[in-house]
Amino acid sequence: MTYPDSVRYLYALGNELKTAKLGLERMQVLAQALGSPEKAYRIIHVAGTNGKGSTCAMLESALRASGLRTGLFTSPHLVEPTERIRIDGHDVSAGDFNDAFLKVHQAAEHLLSEGAIDTHPSYFETVTLMAFLLFRKAQVDTVVLEVGLGGRLDATNIVTPALSVITPIDFDHEAFLGISIEAIASEKAGIIKRGVPVVSSDQRPEAAQVIGHHAQELGAPLHWAAMSSTSELQFQRNGCTLQWHGLDIECSLAGEHQAQNALTAAAALRTLGIAGSAIIEGIRTARWPGRLELVRTNPELYLDGPHNPAGARALAAYIQRFHSGRRISLIYGAMRDKSVEEIAAILFPLADEVILVAPNQARAVRPEALLEMSDHPAMRAEASLEAAIASAKGEVTFLTGSLYLVGEARPLFVQ
Repeated sequence: MTYPDSVRYLYALGNELKTAKLGLERMQVLAQALGSPEKAYRIIHVAGTNGKGSTCAMLESALRASGLRTGLFTSPHLVEPTERIRIDGHDVSAGDFNDAFLKVHQAAEHLLSEGAIDTHPSYFETVTLMAFLLFRKAQVDTVVLEVGLGGRLDATNIVTPALSVITPIDFDHEAFLGISIEAIASEKAGIIKRGVPVVSSDQRPEAAQVIGHHAQELGAPLHWAAMSSTSELQFQRNGCTLQWHGLDIECSLAGEHQAQNALTAAAALRTLGIAGSAIIEGIRTARWPGRLELVRTNPELYLDGPHNPAGARALAAYIQRFHSGRRISLIYGAMRDKSVEEIAAILFPLADEVILVAPNQARAVRPEALLEMSDHPAMRAEASLEAAIASAKGEVTFLTGSLYLVGEARPLFVQ
């Protein structure tokens, strides 16, 4: 079996969200059969609704700056599944990805034949186990592990981490996690382990109460990364700077929301005893592709994939703060399982023209359906992504909506 074969098999397991098998028993059995690779290194486990990926990128960058050998597991990917598993700042190779897939797949088939598991692990379960194996093989010191969905029943939650981190909680995936902030927060706080320290971003009061209750019940020391503890906070178009407990922190990720993510990462790293110089260097050099990423300068074109209304509000705040008064083109495409109408209501009024296009996915919303959701005076559909980009007439263009669309666009500008 080759790398393309393994990727095809993973995709054949179905959409990660639609086929999510929330629960830990299958993962525990499989991990044990593989020799419990998740126990071979220190883990920072990161949950939350928004900012998980950016925070993980900053954490990993700083750990590497401190001289540690690192693993990073995130999702989804933009172009290739190998992006999900990074070692020392680099995507794993196609060959290593394929080898790890074969090990997990063969173990699953054996356990299925013995009746030890009920079904083949899902796409996300399989890739999570592959990451555990590859991190052990590489003999990494510390892994930054991003939750896929929720926390309590997420496939990653078989680990006992050295530190749990919770980024801002908001509404998303309500069909799986509950329809209230309290319910969603309870699922996210499910990563908290007995006696294991927790670092949390500033939260809505109802989410903060849930996190505090879980931490207290489990005797887990809770540290708040409170923006009120910072000073000299300044925002620029390409990042922000702030002072916190003697550290002059510079974040090179765009958007006001990244200040909270940088602070959360700094607080987590300090809790682990990472030197201040490594924290500063790691956050300054961290990169997170496809999130308010400037990929063309003349005229400017940004890629951003807000997956929920909170993410859309963050993008809107960035546009209003740094691009007010400029002619703005918005290229938008989305998936059916997202809050499309709410996101459109947040973003469309900020654009002088809205260009609709469908990501190359079966679950994509047809541009014709999007046309019926808004009465924007300058809105049209294009047949292809390339046509949408070529037809944009703004001083600055934001290509946004689905991360699938961002993933299709990024190779057109970044090699």
